[in-house]
Amino acid sequence: MNNLLVYNLLKSAAQKWPENPAIHDEYGTLTFNSLEIEVETLKLELITLGVKSGMGVGVMARNSRNFIISVFAILGCGAAVMPVSHQLKQTEIDEILDKTKLHAILDDYSGIKPLEIISKEIPLNIGRMRFAYTNIDSSHVFASHVNAPAFIRYTSGTTGVSKGVVISNQSVLERTAAANKSLQLNEQSNVVWVLPMAYHFVVSIVLYIRFGSSISIVKSFMAQSVLEITNQYNGTMLYASPMQIRLLAADRSEAMMPSLTKVISTSAGISADISQAFQKRYNQIVHQAFGIIEIGLPIVNTDISEEYLDAVGYALPDFDVQVFDKNNKVLPSGETGVLGIKGPGMFDAYLDPPVMRNDLLIDGYFYTADFATISNEGMIKIEGRKKSMINIAGNKVFAEEVEHVLEELPYIEMARVSGVPHPLMGQIIQAEVVVNELEMLDVETVLSFCRERLSTFKIPQKLLVVDSLPMTKTGKIQRH
Repeated sequence: MNNLLVYNLLKSAAQKWPENPAIHDEYGTLTFNSLEIEVETLKLELITLGVKSGMGVGVMARNSRNFIISVFAILGCGAAVMPVSHQLKQTEIDEILDKTKLHAILDDYSGIKPLEIISKEIPLNIGRMRFAYTNIDSSHVFASHVNAPAFIRYTSGTTGVSKGVVISNQSVLERTAAANKSLQLNEQSNVVWVLPMAYHFVVSIVLYIRFGSSISIVKSFMAQSVLEITNQYNGTMLYASPMQIRLLAADRSEAMMPSLTKVISTSAGISADISQAFQKRYNQIVHQAFGIIEIGLPIVNTDISEEYLDAVGYALPDFDVQVFDKNNKVLPSGETGVLGIKGPGMFDAYLDPPVMRNDLLIDGYFYTADFATISNEGMIKIEGRKKSMINIAGNKVFAEEVEHVLEELPYIEMARVSGVPHPLMGQIIQAEVVVNELEMLDVETVLSFCRERLSTFKIPQKLLVVDSLPMTKTGKIQRH
């Protein structure tokens, strides 16, 4: 059955590598065989509770083996899954339930109680989950316009209204197969996991299980925890965000990670100075990866990362990537345009209003919200996002470029650049910065630093020191 395709990836892995480690965590090691047994036990419990094909069920939990067990158990019932962050507030949960019309939520008690009436508390080998039905009748078919939906994810909403992205079982198979042509993971691989599973599951956790790789779950994203888990379980690949790469680069211990063969930064652009600092500290190159909910992982910087530290890389073998002008014409190498991607494993539809993928594609390409350039050799660099572009008297400035320059200063922890209205120039650039040593901040020094690295029209006209900057749940700066 098509609605069991992703679930069957786990069953296949358990048959191929029954005694191989599937998960390492604070409680020890879980083999693929043991993982399958725990998934089957929970699946049968959920079937007894009425979970079935045509339903949508949320999994709200912290990073853990139980998150993975719960997702595959629901998929085994033929239902679709929406991973939900355990850090959400009640109003955010209520909004999700209203938008998605999920039938139920399974959670691990690590966040607030998502629903008032609990149908059942379900004990697992370690810990427990609680199951609750919403007020959506079981006769309502979740994402009825999609054949065999497996996952729903919401976009971060940094550049507009957040959209519910529905991904079918078949699309999950396609995108995980395509991604692994670059990642080359296998049963000898051990992935050190620090990102939130609620926002990174389809082309990561599912992919690792499909190809027999073990997952080492780090309890804390702090550098010491990452170092300890990596060395305890001989991690071979670290998949992290720029923030986590930066924390590791700043670590002052003498601990190294000799077992690592690949370090990948994702979720947001990483500046060259952070990559260089990490490489100097650990003698490891940081490879950027460009992931997008609607497509998966179409671009990775692999072969010549050291030469192009600020580029996201080459299109993977199965993808066709171009940049387009406002008239949907392909631009020549080196020119900046909207990034369009064509390839396998694309999302199947948006949930509400229900819009099918093919109604959104232009000549088969999905247009992202990013501006990019492509070199003659095919190297892709993200210049900025549509909503982060600032117009200074007709000159286009991408906020990310200015932010990366500001963050090269050692006392600036984080920066957010935006355009503010100006009667003559249209907009001028404002920079908000979080500093770690306020007494070191000298405005003229900062501006002189920018003048050496940026065109005149890109230099901030306003500089504001703030205590913190708002972030999305996926770790990106929240834009105005």
